[in-house]
Amino acid sequence: MSNIIVKSIPNAVTCLNITSGCIALALAFSGNIQWASVAIIAAAVFDFLDGAVARALKAYSPIGAELDSLCDVVSFGVAPAAIVYTLLPAPACYFALAIPVCGALRLARFNVETSKVEGFIGLPIPANALFWIGMAAFWQNCPPAAESAWTYALMVVLVALAMVAPVHLPSLKFHDFKLGRENNPRYLTIIITVALVAWLGMAGFAAAIALYFLYGAISTLANRR
Repeated sequence: MSNIIVKSIPNAVTCLNITSGCIALALAFSGNIQWASVAIIAAAVFDFLDGAVARALKAYSPIGAELDSLCDVVSFGVAPAAIVYTLLPAPACYFALAIPVCGALRLARFNVETSKVEGFIGLPIPANALFWIGMAAFWQNCPPAAESAWTYALMVVLVALAMVAPVHLPSLKFHDFKLGRENNPRYLTIIITVALVAWLGMAGFAAAIALYFLYGAISTLANRR
């Protein structure tokens, strides 16, 4: 197989990420929130697979890294913002703009970071998207009221700022699948997430991401002391 073709495979998978994000946007603005959420989840799957494919084929490239960030802004920043904008009453809906703005800032900081840090600084943008998928499912069952608009606006801003907050969060990416000190927290996170989704439905994603960030915040404060 041509070396050019091999190097293009991970980028092709990444393009499926942004394609899913654009589909999510169209579905969100047409009011089809459930399928928009499914499209964002599909984008997250492709976001995971492009790195795995690149490692398997040893097909890394600077273009791939930049393309990945551009796609993530659309799929995990703009698309969930469209869902929030569609579901929330005015003026809270306009605060959804904070989601792609903070997401872009987070990715830009990540791209220029030179120091090697284990895990993440700030809430990863795919986790942000999963949180809003969970909230969208909750809001569809309990439609947000106009009198609570400012409460929702504050929540949107706080979750967006979580992406650029100086909070150290553990990475959930597996380098191998062995049980041990490094992977046990990852397996525990997956088990808790599955349990919450089984119990609460899609809304369980919001609860799982909230717990993930809370754990990171508490760990960060403890380490600073």
